[in-house]
Amino acid sequence: MELSLEQSLTLLQSGNRSLKIAGKEVEMAKNEHQKLNAFWYPSISASGAYVHMSNPVEVRQPLNQFTDPAKEYIHSIIPDDQLISSLLDKIGQNTLTLPLVSQNITSIDASLTWPIFTGGKRIYASKIGKTLVSVAEVNREQVGATEQAKLIECYFGLRLGQRVVEVKAETYNSLQTHYEQALKLEQQGMINRAERLVAQVSMEEAKRELESARKDLDVAAQALKSLINIEDGKDIHTTTSLFISAGYFKEMIPYNNYLVNQLKLQENIADNQLKIGRTGYLPNIALIGKQTLYADGLDKYLMPRTMIGVGFTWNIFDGLDREKRIRQARLTSQSLAIGKDKAVTDLQVGVDKFYTQMQNAMDNVKALNTTLEMSTELVRIREKSFKEGMATSSDVVDAEVMLSKVKTAFLLAYYQYDVALANLLSLCGIPEAFHQYRMDGKTEIL
Repeated sequence: MELSLEQSLTLLQSGNRSLKIAGKEVEMAKNEHQKLNAFWYPSISASGAYVHMSNPVEVRQPLNQFTDPAKEYIHSIIPDDQLISSLLDKIGQNTLTLPLVSQNITSIDASLTWPIFTGGKRIYASKIGKTLVSVAEVNREQVGATEQAKLIECYFGLRLGQRVVEVKAETYNSLQTHYEQALKLEQQGMINRAERLVAQVSMEEAKRELESARKDLDVAAQALKSLINIEDGKDIHTTTSLFISAGYFKEMIPYNNYLVNQLKLQENIADNQLKIGRTGYLPNIALIGKQTLYADGLDKYLMPRTMIGVGFTWNIFDGLDREKRIRQARLTSQSLAIGKDKAVTDLQVGVDKFYTQMQNAMDNVKALNTTLEMSTELVRIREKSFKEGMATSSDVVDAEVMLSKVKTAFLLAYYQYDVALANLLSLCGIPEAFHQYRMDGKTEIL
């Protein structure tokens, strides 16, 4: 199958497992954000119970505290009264029992709690949730850039392998032709056996190098197939050429690099955590409500069916836990700030490294352009001289081998440039710019 770099990138986006994992992490972060947003809504719950008590709840009141004052009053009016006093004594021996709650109680209640002030905890928690989504999205972009750099390395590695195989095959065919000429010249007595053997050994060596290049090509093809999820039975023919362009990117590191952006977001999270810690000094205020949906054994005058109100909780002292949390959040924020500055410095060193690789590759291509022309001309001169008996077989072989090495080095310089550029763009957070550099660049021409 013919496969361009753009087609490979499309297959990477749809089939790469690392990108799928990063996508799931974004979904998880969004779900976590939604969970944190749930604190803005009221909480409604229902509860029910059936209770059997060993005895009912009731009020017992002896009646003598009422009859004794009545007896005294009667005696003050009728000193010799016996009948009424006797009746009052009998009544006073009894106890008045008033049931309040029966022995068996059944109740089903609905409760509502709606926090209306938490000291800012919900606001900062929601900001943290939103930042977590941003962290996951930046991580997905970083994974995408890393996988794209791997793809470019594998794709152009395969392209390099295919071109090297072409160069090795061309060299082998040239040396095979040279061997056939040397064999004819030996038969005609124009060269000795040693000259013919030199041509034969060189042809066999070129054949061995060609087979080795084909094996390396199979490994490169397998690496690309694994990365973009292509079945193993297909042969891939790359259609996108190696290229060389130019550019400089160090100033993009503090703004575009994925690691730096993640550290910035982590700083934002730590700042909100510090603010949440400070809200621990403030009270929490909430609306509360309760509605009894069903009750048996519990009278309304003892327990009203509907209640509504406002309540608050205020943690006055918690063993200095708030202070420790605030200090921890402050230290985390300071550590992240230092880590971000260090990351910027280290990444700028990485930019210098990849940029130097690109410059070296460009310098090599410029130098090899002239060498390639001279080596091609040398092969033509040596082959013509050999046919005329003015050059030996070793001269022709040396020229062919030199041309093969120059072509391979020329293609390798293009490959090194493209891989360094892909890694540099990924480091700078602009992997999508690779396409434009490729369109503006100069393709490999042998």
